[in-house]
Parts: sequence; structure tokens; C-alpha cells
Amino acid sequence: MSRRSVFDTPKAYFIYGILIGLFSVFGMSGYLLEFFSTDSQSMNYLNGVLPQMDFISKRKSDNPELAVVNKKTDDDTLAKILEEKVRVLCWVLTQPKHLENKTIHVKTTWGKRCNVLLFFSSVPNQTFPTIGLGVPEGRKYLVQKTMKAFRYVYENHFYDADWFLKADDDTFVIVENLRYFLMDQNATNPVYFGQHFHKYSDKGYNSGGAGYVLSKEALRRLVVDGPEANDCVVRGAEDVRMGDCLAEIGVRVGNTADALGRSRFHAIIPEHVILGQFMAWYENFTSAKGGMESLSHYAITFHYVDPMAMQEMEYFIYHIRPYGIKRGMLNIN
Repeated sequence: MSRRSVFDTPKAYFIYGILIGLFSVFGMSGYLLEFFSTDSQSMNYLNGVLPQMDFISKRKSDNPELAVVNKKTDDDTLAKILEEKVRVLCWVLTQPKHLENKTIHVKTTWGKRCNVLLFFSSVPNQTFPTIGLGVPEGRKYLVQKTMKAFRYVYENHFYDADWFLKADDDTFVIVENLRYFLMDQNATNPVYFGQHFHKYSDKGYNSGGAGYVLSKEALRRLVVDGPEANDCVVRGAEDVRMGDCLAEIGVRVGNTADALGRSRFHAIIPEHVILGQFMAWYENFTSAKGGMESLSHYAITFHYVDPMAMQEMEYFIYHIRPYGIKRGMLNIN
């Protein structure tokens, strides 16, 4: 006569029926039927695993995909606070031919997170919209375009922000990280931040492609107390000449490395920084290091980001998430 299991009694079958009925509510009846098809299970399994399965079932019933659509999964409280406390005006230098196939991707990704977003080109465009500077296109006119754009910003938006970011239409900016960096800075100091370059200048300057941000006082000095525009429009690289002009009026280049000396602003694409694949020109301009360990966890900008890569970065930074891992603030910036 075979030994009878504790699970093989009329009373036990009655309990099974109740449990199967209850768990069918959670879509687990099939699981329980399979579970009780043998008599080798222990009550420890019921006490340990089933509560976990129940938790997972409930979490799945929350429909995380739907929650993402409804924007209920991310806590952006700190980002919203910084958006009010650290006001950033972003202006982007572009061209008429870039508006619909390049610049539009700035507008639909990182640009929408700025407190104020402006686009400057050689001619106005009411549809996009773009502010016309009346300066011809071409690299030799970049200094004039930049000076006129900063003057427009000062005359029309000086009180709308505390920090004023200049970027190209192939620069990607993580605006939340920019605000996080700037929250410890004083906008009344004559300073501007970006990726430090040293070639062609003893004092150094910030890369134009990586984007650079002027404090309110730096902008005021540039437009009001600075040299006349003609002193800054001689031919030359825009970022070098702007660095020289700012240095003449006492605006210093600020340090943007994090606490571990890692970089925040980058004049090249993410892949080249991560892999340390630097072009010869880049190595001549900066002492920046390559490799994942050289990148700040709160990186701010990357340059030469094509339109599709811009959309990819938008997805990877703001939308994709590993299930079961709760994101939080890191201890090291």
C-alpha cells in the first residue's frame, strides 16, 4: 500500500478548489493546477515563492508600458525644481537649408527642455520660426553671427534666464545635467563654461561645437562693456575669437570637470569619447581623455550628432528603462 501524501486528502482537495478559484482572479489558475499535479511540493514553497509570484503578477497588472505612456513612472520633481531655479536660454546657430532635415531634430528633442529656445540663421523664417541675422552663411562669418545673436538675446531676453547657452544644430544637450552643474554656480560672476580648448590661445577658450554657456554677467559684459563688434569680427575660428573677446573683458573660462576629473562637455560624438577614438585635430586642441571611465555620469553635451543619432539619444536617455531597476541619484557626480 502506497504512502498517502498530506496533499492527497478530501480536505486538501477542498482547499485546492478554493485556492484555484481565488487565484484565477489573478490569472494564475493554470499555474496552480500544474503546481498541484504532483504531491512532491512543500508548504515552504507556498510560504515563500507564491507571495513573490503574487507580487510580480500584481506588478504586471499595473501595465508598466501603459504607465510609461501616461508618464507615471518617473519622478521628475528635482528636474522641475531646477527648471524654475536655474533658468537656461538655449540658442542654436543654424542655416536655412538645415531647418527641416537637421534643426527640427533639436527642436523635437533636447531643445524643448530649455526655458527659452531660439534659432538663429542668416535669414528669418516665420514658419519654423528662425531669427534672421542678416549675415551671410559660411565659416568666416560665424563670429559676426554669434556676436549678433548674443546681442539679440541680451536686448530681448536678458531677464528671461540666468544662463545663456550657444549650441550648433548638431550639438546634443542634456539640459537637466546642465542645470544640475549650474545650480552651484553664480550667474553674477563673469564666467562661461564648456569644453576647454587650448590651441591658438594662451588663455584657452571653450569649444563652439561642444556648446558653451555664458553667465548673465558674462553676457552683459560682452554686449554692454565689451569691445565693439568690429574688434571681434576678424576672420578666424568662432570659438577662438569669442574666447579672446571674453577674456579681454574679464570673463574667465570655468572648470567643468566633475569631482573625479571626468568630462561633461564634448566636441565629438559619444562613441569616440567612450572608445577613445580621437582624431588628430582633437588631440591637438584638448587634453581630454577617452574611455567610459573618463565620462561624467552627468555628461552635458556631445557634438557632431547627426539627426537620427539625436533621436536615438533622446530614446536611450529619456525613454528606455531596464525593468526591475529603480533609477535614483548617484552619489558621485
